[in-house]
Parts: sequence; structure tokens; C-alpha cells
Amino acid sequence: MQERYIVTADLGTSKLALCVAKVTGGNKQILFYREKPADGMRYNCIYNPRRAAVPLKELVAEAEEELQIKITQVVVGLPRYNVYQETASANIERSNPGSSIENEEIEVLRGIALDTYPLNDAANEQIYGAVTQSFSTDDFIGSAEDALGADSKTLAGNFKIFVGRKKAVHNIDIMLENADLALAHTVFTPAATGNAVLKEDEKDNGVALVEIGAGVTSVSIYMGGIMCYYGYIPFGGKSITTDIRLECAFGEALAENIKLAFGACQPEKLQSLGDKTLQINDEENGTYEHLPVKYLSEIITSRCREIIDAVLYLIMESGYADRLRCGIVLTGGGANLAGLLGLVKEMSGYNVRIGFPLASSFSSDGNPGIGEAEAATSVGLVLAACADEYINCVADPGMQQEEEAEPEEVPEEIVLYALMNWRKQERTLSNDVLSGIAFTTE
Repeated sequence: MQERYIVTADLGTSKLALCVAKVTGGNKQILFYREKPADGMRYNCIYNPRRAAVPLKELVAEAEEELQIKITQVVVGLPRYNVYQETASANIERSNPGSSIENEEIEVLRGIALDTYPLNDAANEQIYGAVTQSFSTDDFIGSAEDALGADSKTLAGNFKIFVGRKKAVHNIDIMLENADLALAHTVFTPAATGNAVLKEDEKDNGVALVEIGAGVTSVSIYMGGIMCYYGYIPFGGKSITTDIRLECAFGEALAENIKLAFGACQPEKLQSLGDKTLQINDEENGTYEHLPVKYLSEIITSRCREIIDAVLYLIMESGYADRLRCGIVLTGGGANLAGLLGLVKEMSGYNVRIGFPLASSFSSDGNPGIGEAEAATSVGLVLAACADEYINCVADPGMQQEEEAEPEEVPEEIVLYALMNWRKQERTLSNDVLSGIAFTTE
């Protein structure tokens, strides 16, 4: 079987993650996964493409050196911020009624629905992705699997489409140009993340996937095996860091490190840890400050409650709040915060679990970070890109670039003869022809 490579870039507010997977048939092996602090990013969107390209170039160079490959293009996840959902539909009269419906007809119908949808602001918006909701024939309404093979004179489809800003995608193109890379494919990340962490029975019976990033927290609701709702709120883990920084007058890096090392929700459940006090030394000034762990937890819990309240509001707004038999799945870097799972359970009343990438969907050796919640989007991007058999993000190692041949040195007597002959021809040209022609002896 011919092998190919999928290279993905997860562009987060606070981190950029690069993942390289080798695909052989149906086997997907993660060869490289690494993160670096992001730059030029706000709310999961690029605002400074040149700065955003720096960590990407560094990660690509590390992957190329470690794996001995040449990366030429990447699969990129689209922003989760400033995205709204709409419903698009289309129907066709089949040209060959009496024959079975084939996948090509379904794809044509989907293309018609997306191409004909009237965007509110076509100059500044574009469709980020689409999820099939249902198909209908002369006899029934069902899924794509139900429609395939059926006999019908007509075929209609309903699709949930997700619309975002053109500028955000344009900045991705500029960033890749600065990193000397091409764009292989773009993916609407909420749908991809769901495929990476959710079980099929959860999608069927109703579940809310809550991805807590640094700058954006998103909610994707699945029912009947499909994603039927998407919403977001413009704050996440970075807001917790900012609260610690402002309340304690710390620097950004120190506040983040304290959150990661000692941060926890629900101060009343800290037990003996709640009596501890952190001593923060300032080596430059020779001073120190005291920060009670319980007080730190109170700061964190206040912001977490606000995030959870907003998430629960989106779930209520979706209309599926009473149908989530499988509750809530938390994923993303913010899901690792100690005590958060218990707080979500307490405030929502749902069953809650942490969503790690499903081990059955890929193999990995020597990349322990790929199994964590913060890597869920990277795995989802790999799975989404694998569906297109033509994507290969690495230059073919068997192809050797031909070295450019140095121009042969022309003997001096030939150069002089050519110059004399040219000047002889020049004198025969009319002045009209000569006007507008510039000659140089260089």
C-alpha cells in the first residue's frame, strides 16, 4: 500500500500544535506531536500572520529534522470564533429515475445547497463547513445511508452550514506564505474534534461536546449521530489566568504557571491543601509574597462558574437540553483544570467525562501528548484529512530535484562577433522601430 503523510496545524489562542501522521491504507500512525506558545493570535484567530508564522516554522523544522521528511503543505483548523449556523437545502429531479441513488448524486446535491446559499455579507463571509442533517426521497426522510441505493424521482437534502469571516481565512493564507508552506485543506474544527473524542453511542443518544480553549469555549451538540447545533463564548482558560494576574498583581507567565501547578476549583473541597500558602519569591528584588491556595481556588472558581453558566445557556438555547442522555464531554486544554469536572456536574446535573482522543482511531509511539485532551483537535484534523485520499503533505522522497546547470561560459570572440553583428543590424532599423527599445551593453 502506498503511504502518505498528513501534517496538521491546530492554531490556538495560547498554543500552536503541529501533528504529523503516516497513513497507510486505513492505518493512521502519529509520528510527531509537539506544541509551542502561539503568537499573533486572539480569540482563536490570527491577527498578525507574520508573528503567527514563527512558531509554525520552528515546529515544521523540528518535525523535518526528526522524521527526515520535507513538509510542503499543512491541514489547518478554521477558527471557532465569530461563527454562526444556518440551514441550507436543495432538491433535484433525478435524470435517471428508476435507478439507485448513488453517492455522486448526494455530493452534487450538497454542492448545490452550499453554492446557492445567500450569505448575509458575501464580501466578508464564507462557509466554513457543512453537516448533513437529513435527506428525503419520494417515500421517506432519513440519513445519507438511508438514501443510498433507494429508487426515487426526486432527492432533497437539508444541511447545517457554519459561516465565518473571510478575513480569518485570508490571514491563514498569509501566515502559511510567511512559513513557506501551502494550504492542503481547511477543516471546521468542532466537527473534527467530535469525531476524535466522542463514541458513536454518545452521538446517537445526545451529548454536548464542550471544548475549553484558552480564548474560546465552544459547544457542539450531537443527536441521532449528527452535529445539530454549534455555539461559542469568547472566553476560556486565558480568562482564568488574567483573573489571577490582575487579582494578585503577577506577570502573565507567573500567573499561568501558578494556575497549571496549583489551580483548582471548589475551594471547599481542597481538604488539607486548602490550608497551604504559596510563597512567591521575587529574586530580582529579594522580596516575596504569600498566596493562600484557598484564595487562589476562589479566584479560579468564580471564573469557571461564569464559563459553565454561559455553556449551560447555550445548551438551553439549542433546544436539546432535555435530550442529552449522555450528558457533557469536556475537552481542550481547559478541561484538565483540577475540580472542574465535579463543578460542571454540580451545576448542570448531567453526567460529565473528560474527552480524550479515542485510542482506537490511531496508533502512536513515543508521543505521549497525543493522548491528552488538548490534542483532541489535532487528532480530529488528521482523521478529517485522511478522508481525502489525495492529500499528501510531504514531498515524495523518491523524487530528486535536478540541480540547476550553470550556464556555459561563452568564448569572448563569439561575444564580440555577436555584438558587432547586432550593431550592424541596429543601423538598418528605422527610427520609429528603435523608439521604445532600450539597449544595454551589460
